[in-house]
Amino acid sequence: MPNIKIFSGSSHQDLSQKIADRLGLELGKVVTKKFSNQETCVEIGESVRGEDVYIVHSGCGKINDNIMELLIMINACKIASASRVTAVIPCFPYARQVKKDKSRAPIAAKLVANTLLVAGINHIITMDLHASQIQGFFDIPVDNLYAEPAVLKWIRENIPEWRNCTIVSPDAGGAKRVTSIADRLNVDFALIHKERKKANEVDRMVLVGDVKDRVAILVDDMADTCGTICHAADKLLSAGATKVYAILTHGIFSGPAISRINNACFEAVVVTNTIPQEDKMKHCSKIQVIDISMILAEAIRRTHNGESVSYLFNHVPE
Repeated sequence: MPNIKIFSGSSHQDLSQKIADRLGLELGKVVTKKFSNQETCVEIGESVRGEDVYIVHSGCGKINDNIMELLIMINACKIASASRVTAVIPCFPYARQVKKDKSRAPIAAKLVANTLLVAGINHIITMDLHASQIQGFFDIPVDNLYAEPAVLKWIRENIPEWRNCTIVSPDAGGAKRVTSIADRLNVDFALIHKERKKANEVDRMVLVGDVKDRVAILVDDMADTCGTICHAADKLLSAGATKVYAILTHGIFSGPAISRINNACFEAVVVTNTIPQEDKMKHCSKIQVIDISMILAEAIRRTHNGESVSYLFNHVPE
């Protein structure tokens, strides 16, 4: 493809390479380093004048450093006369801080959006935003892609009893997501109502729906410390489920997450590779990964060619 450049930030170079390979392109030359006072320095190693530039950088790892690195990369390309700069952010950072739910609470996702706009971004491609209203924080196009087609494909290919399953949301906020998957599989759905004492700590859970003598598939957009999904798995087993799977778009897995998964009753915890999982998989045999590089690569190709990306809402590219 002419007049296109793809650069990788340091957050997820493996995914960036897979995207470039699927597009038949080489990753652009970029050097990222730290000064002795820990300031980030980015050097773009080739001309981007008049080019359609895509920067792949996920909101994971050392998130604050990675956000700053992304902002500097965007600005470097913009002032080097790139015709358009698109940030491909598979996991959008600060996506859980989207509303003022208590006095003096910040809306950090809006702040991140503002800083990206000031840096000079023209377009955002992301996946399974934790809150869809984040799209409204921008005055530029935001393509929020969905892992759902890849999830459906994985369920059909890897769970033999999928026709006798119930798709379960671990909280009321994910009801729309699980009903969509359940409708497309023509199976039942359920949800778990949870009450929190404080963030990352669940107090009580109530199951709404029937999982007795069925395979229960927990579906959520992200899991951080995994307290919710592990409590939910116990609840589903006690309610009569024969097996429990968890399928998540963004596997953050911080703090005690890995030990909780190892001690939980999951057959498998399935995540996409919006966040690197290689190190986590070494310590947890239950974690399996769905590759979504083909979805992001096709979104880049269609964007570059001026085509709609809505095809990707229901199809997995080969």
